[in-house]
Amino acid sequence: MIAVDATIARLQTARELLLTPFSLDESTLHKALRVITEHRIDDADLYFQFTRSEGWSLEEGIVKTGSFSIDQGVGVRAIAGEKTAFAYSDDISEAALLDAARTVRTIAAAGQSRKVKVGATRVAPSRTLYPALDPIATLDSAEKVALLEKAEQMARAKDKRIVQVMAGLGMEYDVVLVARADGTLAADVRPLVRLSITVIAEENGRREVGSSGGGGRYGLAYFTDDLLQQYVDQAAHAALVNLGAQPAPAGEMTVVLGNGWPGILLHEAIGHGLEGDFNRKGSSVFAGRIGQRVAAKGVTVLDDGTIADRRGSLNIDDEGHATQRTVLIEDGILRGYIQDATNARLMKMPPTGNGRRESYANLPMPRMTNTYMLAGDKDPAEIVASIDRGLYAVNFGGGQVDITSGKFVFSASEAYWVEKGKIQYPVKGATLIGNGPDALTRISMIGNDLQLDPGVGTCGKEGQSVPVGVGQPTLRIDGLTVGGTA
Repeated sequence: MIAVDATIARLQTARELLLTPFSLDESTLHKALRVITEHRIDDADLYFQFTRSEGWSLEEGIVKTGSFSIDQGVGVRAIAGEKTAFAYSDDISEAALLDAARTVRTIAAAGQSRKVKVGATRVAPSRTLYPALDPIATLDSAEKVALLEKAEQMARAKDKRIVQVMAGLGMEYDVVLVARADGTLAADVRPLVRLSITVIAEENGRREVGSSGGGGRYGLAYFTDDLLQQYVDQAAHAALVNLGAQPAPAGEMTVVLGNGWPGILLHEAIGHGLEGDFNRKGSSVFAGRIGQRVAAKGVTVLDDGTIADRRGSLNIDDEGHATQRTVLIEDGILRGYIQDATNARLMKMPPTGNGRRESYANLPMPRMTNTYMLAGDKDPAEIVASIDRGLYAVNFGGGQVDITSGKFVFSASEAYWVEKGKIQYPVKGATLIGNGPDALTRISMIGNDLQLDPGVGTCGKEGQSVPVGVGQPTLRIDGLTVGGTA
């Protein structure tokens, strides 16, 4: 549900952290916006942010690092046509705000667009997807270290071949306030936590690494003993399987991708190509193709920032728009792009609530939230059994993509060689090489086991990193190139 009431409560928190301590109020924000809009512009906004973060890491039972930081500041932006003027300051004061506003006005002065009148204050409606709490305060320091120690002990008890364990805990409390030239006032309070476990297993002189973890927008009580055990089991399994892995074969073959985190391939290979800025500029392979078939029948891809408690979800985006569930590809047909306000205006399309920025010191741009493919009707076991000779890639490490061409390279962290429908042995060093749009047309079976990742995704674009979610069911792709080491 999208409502104004939710925003009003968050606005109070934002005022207490970002305005009142610096003797600012809404009239000061109006004054700054009036300074900017004295010249001809299409839009302008102020983005205030307060971020408190804390991190702990444990290695071999010893606290290796403990970090704590606070950052705050304001970004000031004006848009005229395709031109953007931007200034930011880590000093929140009326003088600094007006100075930034005057700087932006000067940069934007050459714009040939219309003059904007600063509108009357209008509180923007927003979603309520996660609690407005400070996750750092949900456990004290000793309890946080004890949580990591418990994870380490569980991992060591899992298997005698595990010789080294590392555990990490990250927390962030993020409060943002957006004031736009049209009078829109919006705010969000964003908790974020993440726990990670890495194990090293050794046997016969061979060492392998396995990692797991997860998190989302809630307090630290989320990390129950059962969940820690799940993370430990996954990390240990990844390391122990690879102890017996053989070199991966190479060539063109059938590849089955596992569900959940392997959706990172979808995110990289086609998600970025569906962001509005690349399509407006014509640099994406999907530019100008809305309404055309771009994938096999049955392939439906969404970007959905509205899933409760998810790492990639937001109540509002960083321009003050409520997040949405946006259908990008429907049954193989391209239906839309991921938009921020600027690209949407220039492309004469509605914004989709995907204007995101790393911090007040960065400009917003179209970015994904939670991007995933909907489930099909096939049993995952049936999909694996359909492989004559090929690869079953259960989990992934990193990857890269070229937006212009759609070409991608991904390394599989857990994969198996399959013959005549039977898993033969684990393989190591398998690299998936292909073209995103082409791979979409080669999907021949879609599993009924859609799963989202456990809450570990971070997406980079133009030097900015933001938390995201990915997901997919088990997928069969025909004729994908595998780079191997055999």
